[in-house]
Amino acid sequence: MSTSTYTPRLQTKYHTEVIPALMKKFSYSSVMQVPKITKICLNRGVNGAVADKKLIDIAIDELTTVTGQKAVATKSKKDISNFKLRKNMPIGARVTLRGVKMFEFLDRLISASLPRVRDFKGVSEKAFDGRGNYTLGVTEQIIFPEIDIDKVTKITGMDITFVTTAKNNEEAYELLKEMGMPFKNMKKD
Repeated sequence: MSTSTYTPRLQTKYHTEVIPALMKKFSYSSVMQVPKITKICLNRGVNGAVADKKLIDIAIDELTTVTGQKAVATKSKKDISNFKLRKNMPIGARVTLRGVKMFEFLDRLISASLPRVRDFKGVSEKAFDGRGNYTLGVTEQIIFPEIDIDKVTKITGMDITFVTTAKNNEEAYELLKEMGMPFKNMKKD
């Protein structure tokens, strides 16, 4: 970790705008009660990875390019003969972002990638899990400007999970909304 004084734009926004807004809305008595995003997990299953091992390498490279952090292969947990799958075979790729890289990725996702989705009307506000976490499904990896569309052999999607310290869906929704997440039917206050 370098000792630079660089702070991502969204991290500054979180401290200057989001914390005061959430403290006012939920009338917290302490700043420590305000929910925050702890990590962002990107997960991608690779269709056909059993037959072609190069697909895993491509998926890892793409996730690494998008996030700026090395992705790792996910391995199967058990044998499934119908799918010709053996235990510990690579079947996907994943990466977990925290700290500066997490805020940088979130900023790029909100400001550059999501607006590139075809017919984009906002992300669903129904994808919360009840414990303050939110999962966003992306159907095409080419929405990320970092990916060179000419080198893409197959269009695949991925899941992006935002893990927060919020105790319920409402707190997590408000947190992500304040951070700039473009939800479909923005509830008017």
